[in-house]
Amino acid sequence: MKAMILAAGKGTRVRPLTYDLPKPMIPILGKPVMAYLIEHLHKYGVTEIMVNVSYLHEKIEEYFGEGHQYDVQIGYSFEGYTTDDGEVVPQPLGSAGGMKKIQEFGGFFDDTTIVLCGDALIDLDIKSALFEHRRKGALASVITKEVPWEKVSSYGVVVTDSNGRITEFQEKPSQQEAKSNFVSTGIYIFEPEVIDLIPSDRPFDIGSDLFPLLAEKGMPFYAQTRGFNWIDIGSVTDYWETCQSVLMGEVAHLHMPGIQINDGLWVGLNTSIEWEGTTIEGPVYIGSGTRVEAGVHIVGPTWIGHGSHICAGAKVVRSVLFEYTRVLPNVSLDEMIVFKDYSVDRAGEMKHVSESDPDSWANARDRRSKRRTELSNESTDKIDKRIRA
Repeated sequence: MKAMILAAGKGTRVRPLTYDLPKPMIPILGKPVMAYLIEHLHKYGVTEIMVNVSYLHEKIEEYFGEGHQYDVQIGYSFEGYTTDDGEVVPQPLGSAGGMKKIQEFGGFFDDTTIVLCGDALIDLDIKSALFEHRRKGALASVITKEVPWEKVSSYGVVVTDSNGRITEFQEKPSQQEAKSNFVSTGIYIFEPEVIDLIPSDRPFDIGSDLFPLLAEKGMPFYAQTRGFNWIDIGSVTDYWETCQSVLMGEVAHLHMPGIQINDGLWVGLNTSIEWEGTTIEGPVYIGSGTRVEAGVHIVGPTWIGHGSHICAGAKVVRSVLFEYTRVLPNVSLDEMIVFKDYSVDRAGEMKHVSESDPDSWANARDRRSKRRTELSNESTDKIDKRIRA
């Protein structure tokens, strides 16, 4: 069995995290989501993996390389082009179109292949899924999960007969239009014959185009409903909830990194905590090289990335702070994600640092004593003086 990881999308619903990161590189417990997928594939003996990339492709390729550190082989298929000026322009071909390009280039899909979206945490029993796929004589299988009816509009809805054969596939229907509340998890098993159905002259999507085609042709196209953990990071709110669940230990196969130094408190290397007046209520992870000053109050589940600085009197409650975040003195962050120049609250409202209180949070690598806004004003005053002179 081979594998393909779909990693070419822009991840617009997870902004601002995807302003600087492709969606499969979003970290859970400090490690990219896609790394967990590769480790899971290796666990089941799947070692030949193709990845289609486009948006911020270099971030994925530089991190994973050819897969040696995971004891697998990884290949990449870039979807886009380079302009005469040397600018790289992403141009996704659709999830199925990306597969067709790979096949036409080197014939990768010559065996049963499992295809996974690169933005979800799973613990699927791949061996059992493959057994059922072959037992039914399927050309294509979709792993499905039941979701509440009010959430069906976010997913591809699968409609089956009594034998599990897919008769219809609805791509993100409204709740009123949905004919089922069983949805695609973005995990598929394909035989090579399926790739032959994909046209090569236009973008082609798995959910919107390929699956309706398979259902229309009446091909051996089946759904599998399995009991497994499937954590889909579809939005920033989903990401915040996922981090909360993982830190609470509610996802069995994910474990807190670092060293546990107190009940509910894990730290990375060379972390400095001034304990006078400081209260930490776990579960909390404090990354390597982070400084926590006296009088700080941290309430978990909270993740504080490496190189951060929590200043005296600050309060951080159920939040996710990416690396090199400085929380300024006596500031309170409640259920927030802070990522470089942006913050996002639990409801998904995003703010740029320029829109936030200038005395709330900053870049911990910025050692200047004055905020950027103050320095900018000083520079403007100097320029004005020069003009007047």
